Amino acid sequence: MNPDAFLPEHQPAPDHLSTLEAARILGLAVRSVQLMVARGDLDACKTLGRHRRISRASIERWRSTPHKGRHTDGESDTLEAKGSGAEDDRTKVLLIEDSVHFQNLVTLLLRQQFPDLSLHVASDGISGLVMAGKLQPEILMVDILLPGIDGAALISSLRSHPQFSHSQLIVITSLDTVQLKPYAFALQGVPVVHKPQLIAELPLLLTQAIAQLQKLTGMSA
Repeated sequence: MNPDAFLPEHQPAPDHLSTLEAARILGLAVRSVQLMVARGDLDACKTLGRHRRISRASIERWRSTPHKGRHTDGESDTLEAKGSGAEDDRTKVLLIEDSVHFQNLVTLLLRQQFPDLSLHVASDGISGLVMAGKLQPEILMVDILLPGIDGAALISSLRSHPQFSHSQLIVITSLDTVQLKPYAFALQGVPVVHKPQLIAELPLLLTQAIAQLQKLTGMSA
């Protein structure tokens, strides 16, 4: 759909939703929906008053289509393909990382040292936001440099949603301390593991995240 096409301002449009309505359906921030429109992932047009309207059909198409996601517990599949099986009641971990090498490295590490965790993988920021909304994972591991939306913006978006208030965040990055300074606004209080030290440092951070989750669960019980 041509995003420069116009709809009458007050015409009832059951097949089109506002950006806010689309964001609520997808479980994303409004900014994320705007980025999806800019990327062409969602069809949109504008009213004569310059208000964006999102095609409901494109929203449903996005929700029903796999988006570079994997669920891994010894084998790799799309998340949607796993959905028809038995419900997995293990602690869910979502890794949002575009490097296949580090996806595989984290997968191997969790398989060997944390078999009670259920790992899901997204390869870009937008897909990561969608999967986070669907899964509501207890632990999120996020790379800073991601296609679609950078990790700092993604973390800020997640923190704006109440359902992620108890999720444990871990940042995985190849950036050094100086290079991370522009992202300080999003990293306050978030543990950071540098990729060269991933094997040595990530297990301890995951252990701490699990302990914090157990503490929060005990407090809310």
